[in-house]
Amino acid sequence: MTKSKDTYRRCASVVLLRLSEDDGKPQLLLVRKPRKKDAWQIPQGGAEEGETIEQAAMRELMEEAGVHGEVMGTSEKNYRYDFPKSYRRFRPDNICGQCIHFVFARLTSDKFVTVDGVEIDSYAWVYPEQLPRYITRQEYLELVTQLFEEAVDLLENKWTEK
Repeated sequence: MTKSKDTYRRCASVVLLRLSEDDGKPQLLLVRKPRKKDAWQIPQGGAEEGETIEQAAMRELMEEAGVHGEVMGTSEKNYRYDFPKSYRRFRPDNICGQCIHFVFARLTSDKFVTVDGVEIDSYAWVYPEQLPRYITRQEYLELVTQLFEEAVDLLENKWTEK
């Protein structure tokens, strides 16, 4: 019996922006997973069989934050990483890590963000300069900062098209 080749799980993440009610500047949604390390991230999850990256990103946004977004584009960037050996030991498959693709969206729901308290235990709307307070892993911080800038550039002409 030959072992299957290691592969990366297809994952979708949404860079969701809104305009702050206080100053009209763009803010990014971060969600917090209940863990000690690398708890804050942008909403994300695995793409299911037959789902596009955009569909998966919007499904994950609803599951993790209870809000809808309007897809405005995708990034050329993706983020691939290997699972730790300690985690991998318990996986019965050949998935060795994830490859995250990023979708840009703007908030379209008037509802408040709601988290389930289990998978996600908190959320925050943040400005770019606030990101280091939440994201401590340097590589991920740099990526999210770049994605935030890319999203703002893409969406700056779209805010009034609601």
